[in-house]
Amino acid sequence: MAHGPGKYDDVATAVRLLTAARGVVLIISGGVKGSGFTVQAPLDLQLDLPRMLREVAQAIEHDMAANG
Repeated sequence: MAHGPGKYDDVATAVRLLTAARGVVLIISGGVKGSGFTVQAPLDLQLDLPRMLREVAQAIEHDMAANG
């Protein structure tokens, strides 16, 4: 994971503030600045991020299989 602000860091900041969230993971595909991702989260959430992303991926696969 890259350190420092990404090209969509300003958007992630806006989402985090608007939602009063502890953390934000933003993935952009084909946006105005191209594709990219930004993570804004405290260390404990960053360390748990791989597990969380695996759970999200499994949920997507499950939904696709059920609706496919």
